Amino acid sequence: MQKRTPVVIDTTGADIHAENARIREGGPVCPVELPQGVRAWSVTGYEAGRQALSDSRLSKDARQHWKDFVDGRIDPRFPLMSWALMENLITTYGSAHSRLRRLVTKAFTPRRVEAMRPTVDRIVAGLLDDLSGSPPGTVVDLKARYAHPLAAQVIFDLIGVPAGARQTILYGADVQVDTTKTAEEVGAGADQVMREMATLVEAKRRTPANDLTSDLIGAQEEDGTGLGDAEMIGTLLVLLGIGTEPVTNLVTNAVFALLAHPDQRQLISTGQASWQDAIEETLRMEAPVAHLPFRFAVEDVRLGDVTLPAGEPILMNFAAMGRDRAVHGASADSFDITRPDKKHLSFGYGIYSCIGMHLARLETERAVPALFERFPDLALAVPASEIKPQNSFIMNGRRELPVILTAHRQ
Repeated sequence: MQKRTPVVIDTTGADIHAENARIREGGPVCPVELPQGVRAWSVTGYEAGRQALSDSRLSKDARQHWKDFVDGRIDPRFPLMSWALMENLITTYGSAHSRLRRLVTKAFTPRRVEAMRPTVDRIVAGLLDDLSGSPPGTVVDLKARYAHPLAAQVIFDLIGVPAGARQTILYGADVQVDTTKTAEEVGAGADQVMREMATLVEAKRRTPANDLTSDLIGAQEEDGTGLGDAEMIGTLLVLLGIGTEPVTNLVTNAVFALLAHPDQRQLISTGQASWQDAIEETLRMEAPVAHLPFRFAVEDVRLGDVTLPAGEPILMNFAAMGRDRAVHGASADSFDITRPDKKHLSFGYGIYSCIGMHLARLETERAVPALFERFPDLALAVPASEIKPQNSFIMNGRRELPVILTAHRQ
């Protein structure tokens, strides 16, 4: 096998798509270098991604299968350490993962998600009313004023987080995905969130309510095995994670793409394409989660055109998979909502498909059309090229989305 030079990952996330193009030059599975010189593999190819996501020989459990971690060769201050140490769906393997997923799925059902539709519509309407109170011509940040509060309020209401704890939890969660933060900052943020979540679980044990936390506390398998304290908190943290930042990014990215490509927006207005077309193309071209840690080969595994040695870390590069030219041809980097095949893996695949994908789609399908209905002449306040990415190579979003609010419809 040809020796491949690892691509050093830019922790600022300044241009993940250009970086992914460099990684992809090394093939559908390519070595990369993370902070502190930690070596890993990035899966950029669509077919390689599908194989990796469905291969039972790839574990998410660092405690068992990350050789350098198990052998004590990873610095405890490694900035991505929290991604390996939590006890939840994204850090377990085999029967442990299956058990957690069954318990969570019992509480996070499509029926419960569908029941959230009136709540999502109410939150969307309230945020739009707030935006409508601004004079025409006002510049506002749609990420801060619309996408983020929508995602946060929906998941907080679903989990049952009291108003007084929400800001602290949001700060701690945001720090986890900002890959420019130090290990100390990440650790402090994680500690804050863990304390708040522990308090929440204890309160729901004393006084159950009609929310997901109470359902998880009461969820039992047939043999009576429920979630332990660490698993409960870890599971709530991962649900909070998948319910805020990725949804925020999906809504923000979809609005940004349509504002940056008015011809595509016109196709929706004339009935030549649908809002669902725009959302799926956004998921393909701008996956809200860019580069997700971690998986580990439990034995030597052939993936793509390389053999992954047992015990080495692997990252799923969803942002690259959606732009795989082997699938989408020369137009892979173009936003085209009429594209007949919008294949992507932005919500995972198989047993590792995202349990929050139905809620994410619901929120986006309600929020994006409603925004353009209320503000039909909405426009970017600055050139698209001036809108900066967020400080992360894990997430794929924008720091802000400044727009000019035009006269709105009543």
